[in-house]
Amino acid sequence: MSRSAFLLATACGLVIAGIVHIATVLAIPRFSEGDAFTRARASETLDHPLRIHGLAGGPPAAGGEWLPNPDPAVSVGVCSYDLDDGPMRVSAQAGSLMLSVSMHSRRGAFYAVTDQAAVRGGLDLVVMTRAQYDEALANDVAGEVTRDVRIVAPARRGFAVVRVIAALPSERAVADAAVQAVSCTIDSPAEPTGDEAGNGKS
Repeated sequence: MSRSAFLLATACGLVIAGIVHIATVLAIPRFSEGDAFTRARASETLDHPLRIHGLAGGPPAAGGEWLPNPDPAVSVGVCSYDLDDGPMRVSAQAGSLMLSVSMHSRRGAFYAVTDQAAVRGGLDLVVMTRAQYDEALANDVAGEVTRDVRIVAPARRGFAVVRVIAALPSERAVADAAVQAVSCTIDSPAEPTGDEAGNGKS
């Protein structure tokens, strides 16, 4: 083999190896079973947040406290969703403790709100696709006011993070209960497919 052919083959091998390496590194988060996005999917069968970080004792969610929680005075839970099943509704009641809800896709947070935005003491967030949002608008009754906060998600799969702050040690159990009192349900599908029409979280 000539020197030029050897160098060409070596260069091609290095380029291919580099491409494979980069592709593998970029694919790790998508195929990892230990990232937050994948672990949050354990909550899809629940109608309330999956406990991630509690303040009043008791075991956390299966797998440990995997969601970063820099503040030890914050109780945390997650609700995962798949918009192929229909829009996800997150409902919470404003109480004595501050509550916040943030929406996340695989790329990160895309919406956040606190109970300060509650209407008549209630906070109703509905996460949906663009098609589901357009259908909801088309089905609105003229002149009827809805208190739903409609959020168009950038991807069909994601999760909501519910946080409640306990300012005092005596409020820790109340904070945990407030997280668990949040409702995470699937509205009637705007894009039904076969037997899935009308199904919701159980």
